[in-house]
Amino acid sequence: MYTKLKKKMGKSKIGRQIYGFLFRDVYNSNVLKNEINKLETNPFAPYEDKIIGKITIQQLDIFGPSVNDTTRRGNRFERFASKNFHHNTRERVIRNSFLLFREGDKLNPQVFKDTERLLRANPIIHDARILVSERKGSEWLVDVLIIVQDVWSVNFDIGVGSPKDFRIGLEERNFQGNGHSLLYKVAWRKDDPYQQLGGRSIYTVPYIGKTFITGQLSAIYERDLKQFSVRLSRPFLTVDIKNAGAIELGYYKIREYKRLGIDVKDKELVYQTGYYYSDIWYGRAFKFRGFEPNERFVVAARRSSYEYRTRPEVRADTNKLYWNRTIILGSVGYSNRFYKRDILVYGFGRTEDVPTGNLLSFTFGREQTEFGARNYSGIQYAHGTYLANDRGYLYYLAHAGTYLKGKEAQQGTIGVQSNYFSPLMKLGRAQTRHFINLGFTYGINRDPLDYLNISGQDGILGINSNSLIGDKRLTIGFESVLFSKKSLVGFRIAYFTFANFGLVSLHNVPLFDSKLYQGYGLGMRFRNENLTFKTFQIRVGYYPNIPNISSNFRFAFDGIQPLRLRDFDISAPSVIPLR
Repeated sequence: MYTKLKKKMGKSKIGRQIYGFLFRDVYNSNVLKNEINKLETNPFAPYEDKIIGKITIQQLDIFGPSVNDTTRRGNRFERFASKNFHHNTRERVIRNSFLLFREGDKLNPQVFKDTERLLRANPIIHDARILVSERKGSEWLVDVLIIVQDVWSVNFDIGVGSPKDFRIGLEERNFQGNGHSLLYKVAWRKDDPYQQLGGRSIYTVPYIGKTFITGQLSAIYERDLKQFSVRLSRPFLTVDIKNAGAIELGYYKIREYKRLGIDVKDKELVYQTGYYYSDIWYGRAFKFRGFEPNERFVVAARRSSYEYRTRPEVRADTNKLYWNRTIILGSVGYSNRFYKRDILVYGFGRTEDVPTGNLLSFTFGREQTEFGARNYSGIQYAHGTYLANDRGYLYYLAHAGTYLKGKEAQQGTIGVQSNYFSPLMKLGRAQTRHFINLGFTYGINRDPLDYLNISGQDGILGINSNSLIGDKRLTIGFESVLFSKKSLVGFRIAYFTFANFGLVSLHNVPLFDSKLYQGYGLGMRFRNENLTFKTFQIRVGYYPNIPNISSNFRFAFDGIQPLRLRDFDISAPSVIPLR
């Protein structure tokens, strides 16, 4: 269809201009897939231990070229927009805050691969490549070219229901090319009984200097959330980082909507919880003799506290989730992680770094509450790998944890999660992948207000129902995505179909005696990887047996954030949540 349209419109100059404005080819064909596969043999290995000479940073226009084809040029409008409405990330920011090496260092192939990955992982950068070339006349000196392409950094969020109900938001993710993010959002609901005017402001510095510490200030005053907090954090971004940690201080006030059962006659409970929160953790990674380059042993400790000012009634045996408490946790763990380049997984053409490896950690600690002390222990194991013979990618996580008071287990959780996606397959001129997600969660001695839900992203996509609750659940989801070959005004189009199934029940009902809830549907997603906009989605769903909904058919147009696969770095010791 596109070929015929291009041929027909190409007969006139005006037709060619219109076609060039509306449509453009996307560089994610099998040719690119083969190129990315070749890069899996570390391209920097031949230059190991050579001295880094000159480092040059080449910044591409945000529209037109790509890191795989830097000679490609956008049309006149794209070139104008790139030059006049976007400020590329400053070179000094890239050099000082993003690079793990500098001129005069010995070239370490793993450090170069990690630097590429960290550049791509930053939300202000669309894609990045590092190229190494031997300096003419020298066998020990190499020069480095870093190719970086930003994303469009200004993001608008506008929603209008009526003159009495609207929201306006503005986000600048790369203010003046410094990498700083500023988010402002205002909402007005004239007839809202709780709050008419609300807003939020969040300021983020992704990396402070050369420390890889991220800082964030948040001030939120919205209908269901009041938050004032400051946070500094540094994760184990690469296997070579030895120290990680975070500190957060804040006040949170949340309006919660709860049910005590699933019967239609049960009234919804609406109440506020308000608390002061403090959290600090520190972790240290060790590489022992005999370890492989990507293996680490990690020891970490954490202290967090909740001091409530507003909450529902609490007693020694009721609403433990809202107790005033201080918990001190420690953990020991083993991590082995790698990254494989791929495309068209959750992105729409950009290079994606898919984590593979293993994680095993043990968590232990003690919580001091207003109703006495209790101990905590937990364990988790995760594994992710590309299956042999190009059969796709499989990830699974198993974890279990519980508080212990005497011989009684309290607020315990047992869970298993698994994700699979198929290899990228050609279907005519398009490409397709299939996804399968499985989740099982079992709550141990949970309180009535502390329950699971299987609607929305937690199970049945497209439904938000407070009737699908319980303390144990089993969900499985299937999705097929067809990535089209063309893009509309730079927005790539993907078509998808889905089927979701879920079981959920309360403590007095066996899980497999409960009803199998179902959801089926199809839709389209639109995304321009050069913009910071969310992925736009049009979805039609059919839900044959969901209770308390007005229609079995649902239509939605919304924005979603691209999903990311879970990494295998060990972070802060934590209590396994019921979710």
